[in-house]
Amino acid sequence: MGNPVLVEVLRGNVVESRHRGAIAVFEADGGKVMSLGDVDRPVFPRSAVKAIQALPFVESGAADAFGFGNREIALACASHSGEPEHAALAIAMVERAGLGSDAFECGAHWSSEQHVLIAQARDLVEPTAAHNNCSGKHAGFLCTCAHLGHDPQGYVALGHPAQDAVKAAMEAVTGAAHETDLCGTDGCSIPTYAVPLKALAHGFARMATGTGFAPERAKAAKRIFAACMAEPFYVAGSGRADTLMMEAGKGRIFTKTGAEGVFCAAIPERGIGIALKCDDGTTRAAEVMVAEVLAQLLDGDALAETLRDMARPVLTNRRGFEVGSLRPSEALVVRAD
Repeated sequence: MGNPVLVEVLRGNVVESRHRGAIAVFEADGGKVMSLGDVDRPVFPRSAVKAIQALPFVESGAADAFGFGNREIALACASHSGEPEHAALAIAMVERAGLGSDAFECGAHWSSEQHVLIAQARDLVEPTAAHNNCSGKHAGFLCTCAHLGHDPQGYVALGHPAQDAVKAAMEAVTGAAHETDLCGTDGCSIPTYAVPLKALAHGFARMATGTGFAPERAKAAKRIFAACMAEPFYVAGSGRADTLMMEAGKGRIFTKTGAEGVFCAAIPERGIGIALKCDDGTTRAAEVMVAEVLAQLLDGDALAETLRDMARPVLTNRRGFEVGSLRPSEALVVRAD
């Protein structure tokens, strides 16, 4: 049996499209809070796990050695929009470590923010790797290499010390073995491993609480989450879902999108982690899913109403007329056990 329909797209009052998916919500001790669909099937988490991938950057002492604060740590966890502030900070980070922007091995692409893209196309010959949405994460890798004395060349490759450290952190936090036969290459060229949603949700609950972590790891995880919640623009960008949800949360919720309809999140005060995937890879449907789940988990709180509104966005046409909306399906509104 396939995963349930979790999001509906309406044109007028008629359902035009449906999105299936799976959602896992777990506590730090491994207790299940909520499960919908197949949460045991391995999925590539893509950029949704950048906060875990940033652990070596903080734990190694690299962030402190180069005097980095919340913005730099948030950018190391980012899938940013390639806005000027993002690119400038990524370059400043590697320069602080004595490296140049030519050290990035993530590839280049234009900004995902339309007005910024237009300005870039007008002013630049071509975009640079600093504009890549993953440049902050790569800046973290490069700074960690510089701090530990590793050769930064080839830092994206399977078997490089930078990626060995990331793999070790991911396995330790999620409890899931990162097997070679479940390894692919992410859009920014680093290895990515398919992991069950329930393991990802459990891992994010542990990141939020430090449960089962050594003191230094617990401290690093808390610092990473705090930085992202304090500087959500540097995690995402103008008008992005992660920015809007964490701004609304004011330090109470952590969220992080990933490619192909993956989302991870946490509610630190509740010790809860969330991981989900929209089967067809649609980001806007995954955004509805995570906002609705967060709203349900915070039911009765003023923040829940804000999140519930985010889970029901209005669709407009090119003239600005309202033509439809997205909404959580009945299967999502009436939660599974």
